[in-house]
Amino acid sequence: MQGVSTRKVKAITEELCGHAFSASAISAINKRLDESLSAFATRPLAEPFPYLILDARYEKVREGGVVMSQAVLIAVGIDWDGRRQILAVEMANRESRSSWKDFLIGLRRRGLNGVEFVVADDHAGLRASVREVLAEAAFQRCYVHFLRNARDHLPRKADDDCLQELRWLYDRRSIDEARRDLSAWVAKWSARYPRLVAWVEETIDETLTFYRLPLQHHKHLKSTNMLERLNEEIRRRTYVVRIFPNSDACRRLVRALAVETHENWLEAHRYLNMSDLKELKKTQFRQAA
Repeated sequence: MQGVSTRKVKAITEELCGHAFSASAISAINKRLDESLSAFATRPLAEPFPYLILDARYEKVREGGVVMSQAVLIAVGIDWDGRRQILAVEMANRESRSSWKDFLIGLRRRGLNGVEFVVADDHAGLRASVREVLAEAAFQRCYVHFLRNARDHLPRKADDDCLQELRWLYDRRSIDEARRDLSAWVAKWSARYPRLVAWVEETIDETLTFYRLPLQHHKHLKSTNMLERLNEEIRRRTYVVRIFPNSDACRRLVRALAVETHENWLEAHRYLNMSDLKELKKTQFRQAA
């Protein structure tokens, strides 16, 4: 899907088909493609999705003769069959509370329900929107982004062992083990890096939410890495375009890639065994009774 403008689509279709196409024919092709992609992006979401992963990436778009970065907001859900589905791909001028709120409300209107756990980066507008629109869901701050942010609180020539030991917290089997190791980490590094340690103690809790999930799900839902791999594929395809002629062209290409990935995911083996979550919920219910 290299073609994102009439001129580029024209060149590709002529090469594939062996004869020329008029500009009006190319526009008709784009129109039919847009209709198909819109149908995918607005399809009803009847089944529940207990897990929701949210992320955004930026693409350069020319609007009114000015090149600017626009946000591509993406939502991936995992259903009770354990399969991944791309639920939405939308454009926004930037990541903001209003853009994320509109994005999530759009998912709700299409029927999104049953969300118990949301994984996302620590964007203030995103977090606020999740709490407002999906108040019933637990929030997991991506630990990978958290560790990257941690570098901002360290001197330039800091000891790498400090962050490596912090990263090990996310490989523990339970929240009790993680908190025990966190206490040891704080005691070890607080004198040397007080600014970092104070920041970690204040902000780390939301990166440990995944410990309430089944152990088998931890590695998949403690970060947005699964969605990052999709972003890498988008980045690989959009790199050849560099600057999109308009936001519609960008949306067209990214949604086309989303459809391709979505279909591959549905045909692949289950991503997660959701029986693990069902058994955990049963155990928690018995303990609460």
